[in-house]
Amino acid sequence: MRWNALLRTALICLLALPLPLLAAGQAAADSPLSLTSGFYTNPYSGPAVWVRNNPSDARAARIQSAIASQPIARWFANESGGIGPAVANYVGAANSHDQLPVLVAYNIPARDACGGQSSGGAGGVAAYRTWISTFAAAVGDRPAVVVIEPDALSDFSCLTSSQTSDRLAMLAYATRMFQQKAPNTWAYLDAGHTNWVAPATMASRLKSAGVSNVRGFSLNVSNFYTTAASETYGNSINSALGGSSHFVVDTSRNGNGSNGEWCNPAGRRLGVTARAGAGEDMLLWVKTPGNSDGLCGIAPTVPAGQFSPDLAVRLIDGT
Repeated sequence: MRWNALLRTALICLLALPLPLLAAGQAAADSPLSLTSGFYTNPYSGPAVWVRNNPSDARAARIQSAIASQPIARWFANESGGIGPAVANYVGAANSHDQLPVLVAYNIPARDACGGQSSGGAGGVAAYRTWISTFAAAVGDRPAVVVIEPDALSDFSCLTSSQTSDRLAMLAYATRMFQQKAPNTWAYLDAGHTNWVAPATMASRLKSAGVSNVRGFSLNVSNFYTTAASETYGNSINSALGGSSHFVVDTSRNGNGSNGEWCNPAGRRLGVTARAGAGEDMLLWVKTPGNSDGLCGIAPTVPAGQFSPDLAVRLIDGT
């Protein structure tokens, strides 16, 4: 693999350095993009599976071209075969193609506390600590991008004070696990979107959740705000953090911006596909385009997380 060769070369160079220089360089990890040949496209994403199962459907070719063929993050929660094998197999598949996988850890207790459409999560603090530790260990030293717990730092208004304290501690533990067990991963704590929590407040929450242990924070996950608006919000958060962090933006459905609604709103459009960013580290498709937000909006009968070809085509057309 390309990244293995690069790591061997780097190790040889590092061993030749004086000890003070070696110690000083340990805090700076190479970009996982530089260790791979591009983003991984999941052949088992919801859109890809639907296209294979419906080859005669008039929408299939458009969905394949516009969505299923693109790099999209894989979300992990309570996997039927266990989180370790699920993550290891996914990262291994990407590594076998010398490509960079994007993963989402989504199993925090009291998940989606305010929205309620994707409720669930681990059974308690101890269960979550085991789950996230296993997740990080399964990624191991292979290059990856991980978004940690969408909305977990944004929906405090729907949690008790005890739940809030537990959540911050669990997220801080998660950041330490990726720091310790996944050295070639850029992990990002989710920081919601530009119209939810004030930048200074979010920066304070990120600090408490251990953002300094990982690469930075993610924005606009499963939402619709423009990249420009997200960049402004991200820069404000980073300024409050002292300028020491980095961020990524979910562009999967932000081509037309937001109309103020979050749950299957009409008139949204696909955004730019996954790529390295300018003011941000990366622009990513974190939410799977065509997957429902819940029983709401223009898909009132499609449960959260289920792929809908009608939603997909609407995103392609912007209707």
